[in-house]
Amino acid sequence: MLKVLVTGATGFIGNHVVNFILDNYPNVELITTSTDINKAKNFSWFDKTTYICHDIKDTNKNLFEYFNYPDKIIHLSWRGLPNYKNLFHFEEHLLEQYAFIKNLIVNGATDITITGTCFEYGMKDGSLDENMITNPTNPYGIAKDNLRKFIEQLNKFHEFNFKWVRLFYMYGAGQNENSLFSQLDKAIEKEEELFNMSGGEQIRDYLHVKDVANNIVKVSLQNSFLGVINCSSNKPISVRKFVEDYIALKNSNLKLNLGYYPYPDYEPFAFWGNNSRLKMILGSSS
Repeated sequence: MLKVLVTGATGFIGNHVVNFILDNYPNVELITTSTDINKAKNFSWFDKTTYICHDIKDTNKNLFEYFNYPDKIIHLSWRGLPNYKNLFHFEEHLLEQYAFIKNLIVNGATDITITGTCFEYGMKDGSLDENMITNPTNPYGIAKDNLRKFIEQLNKFHEFNFKWVRLFYMYGAGQNENSLFSQLDKAIEKEEELFNMSGGEQIRDYLHVKDVANNIVKVSLQNSFLGVINCSSNKPISVRKFVEDYIALKNSNLKLNLGYYPYPDYEPFAFWGNNSRLKMILGSSS
């Protein structure tokens, strides 16, 4: 039976990844981990997986052995989000992440899928593909980009399958309460009249978190393509249009107060992800 370890299992994406595996891959032995067992016990999957509590900063043991020798690892854990501009990402967490992953690899792990971010591309507009040179401009993007480069160098000294799933924008159940769509859901639920947001003309690439989880799992379970894979829709849409469609879907009368917030300064104005590589993988795994 294939053993799969999912780190960050109690997170926004992690919860959906775990449930997707349980619902679709009954022959997978699922190992889950996070830093808070009490939080983990609140999830429906807790008793259906082998849960192992662990703080990523603890690397003073053989982690491959500690996690029961998983055949594949889906590494989603990352602290300090959604504060993308905090220096903590590269001053502290980058090296914690690398030490954790290196421990697993050196001790025998042979297959790891790690999530990256569209912020690795930096301030580039338009369609973004995996062959572009990265040039991140915010601390989170810089940390993720450097982690990928560290793991690529590690791969030259240790043989393992390495897949880097570069995430774009997501929405869905369990998202951080400060995110756009969590705030939007609250406003709709409370039947508020106005919703404050930016001008909304920026162009983004959105996927529902369940589709993101599906993509991550299918990328992990295949080995026909290794390296960087955009996890994106390749369907550019303005934030305003996406929000308006969402409000209509919920049959709400909520009105938008456009321009209340300034546009974010840590991301380009109009960008989306080329997903031809992802579609090729999904086509071969379906």
